[in-house]
Amino acid sequence: MLIDMPYSSTSWTHALTHWDSIIINFRDFAFPEGKGHGYRWVHLKRFRLPSDVPGDRDLLAALIAHPEFRDTYDGAGVWLEPRHGQWWSDRITPDTYLPVGDETATDVIRSWAAGGVGVPVDLAERLQEAVYTPIHHATSRYALGDLPDDALHDYGPIHIEFHELVLVDRRKGALTLLVAADD
Repeated sequence: MLIDMPYSSTSWTHALTHWDSIIINFRDFAFPEGKGHGYRWVHLKRFRLPSDVPGDRDLLAALIAHPEFRDTYDGAGVWLEPRHGQWWSDRITPDTYLPVGDETATDVIRSWAAGGVGVPVDLAERLQEAVYTPIHHATSRYALGDLPDDALHDYGPIHIEFHELVLVDRRKGALTLLVAADD
């Protein structure tokens, strides 16, 4: 599939290939009595990079243009309409994503996941494997920055907290869109 890349300074037009999606739902883990899961979950969408890997800004533009990006994370799946999370996806650009370091990205997710009560050991192990290790191994990491109020779509906000990272791992040839939220 070829797409026009309006943010590209080159003629790179290869689309990312969606590889798989992983959902870690906190309700699937046994929390101590009175310490609930808080309706928290992590959704990872992984994409294979093309062989002629462009710069990170072009990769972010390709991600935003990909149909898998149009997901409201409310259980409805991918939309034809331009929505992403609680925002209109056409309000999100590569410049909306801010570079972050390994430690910052890990701390944001770890703090949110603990939710003031901590996590069960088996959930901590799953998060280490599926979230923290890929954050650490990424060659670059980006966090979705603040968007203006008018970027909210007609039924957003639908999440209590919404954290989004994009992990680029050029060694593995993968890009991961990581959303951690609660509703």
